[in-house]
Amino acid sequence: MTTLEQTIRPSAQSREWKAIVILVLLIPVLWSPPFLFRFFLYQPFNIPSNSMAPTLMVGDYVFAAKSAYGYDRYSFPYAPSWISGRFFAADPDYGDVVVFRTAKDASVDYVKRVVALPGDRVQMRGGQLVLNDRPVTRVALASVAGGAVCGTDDGTKIKRWRETLPNGASYLTYDCVDNGYLDNTSVYTVPPGHFFALGDNRDNSTDSRMMSAMGFVPMDHLVGKVTRIFWSLDADGRLRGERMGKVW
Repeated sequence: MTTLEQTIRPSAQSREWKAIVILVLLIPVLWSPPFLFRFFLYQPFNIPSNSMAPTLMVGDYVFAAKSAYGYDRYSFPYAPSWISGRFFAADPDYGDVVVFRTAKDASVDYVKRVVALPGDRVQMRGGQLVLNDRPVTRVALASVAGGAVCGTDDGTKIKRWRETLPNGASYLTYDCVDNGYLDNTSVYTVPPGHFFALGDNRDNSTDSRMMSAMGFVPMDHLVGKVTRIFWSLDADGRLRGERMGKVW
């Protein structure tokens, strides 16, 4: 038995040589421009839901800049779980559209907008965002038809608002129903090392308002900052050229 095991089990020296050979073979791949681009600079994502409509729609393909907030274990595919903290860390700003993992489920990538940072008090009152006891400026725009975005197949009219955060970040939000489930909340105080994220489609978004499902998001779970749409297709597979190249 011992002799047979010794004949079929590779020696330590043999294993070392195999590791070296594999590494040498992988070097052209690891240092290839496509790999470096995706691994260290910009990772592509496709948008599977309308929770960020109208900013991001189903069928949009976006780039997330990994260097924007530094690198952590969620920045790289298959990174070992023992890696902690962020390298070259930088915090997001108000209004940034970010890709991240949650503390509730670190296996899924989410995309939302940052609306509050550590120490901020955030609340929804009558569908309006309130930050540090001050209602965030919003201006009503003309309603548009878009039942599918609201989860219906009819011609439901969607209320639109232009919301502007205290730092000047401005964007559109959708309001599908009055007095929605998440239109009125308690006051949340963002803890250190976390941020509070909302979807722009306020009545159809699982976000930080749902403490049991998402809650506050750890900074160390950031993947990157969404910078632009590089491809977009509608439900029938037709190119939406007007959406490509948008930058936030």
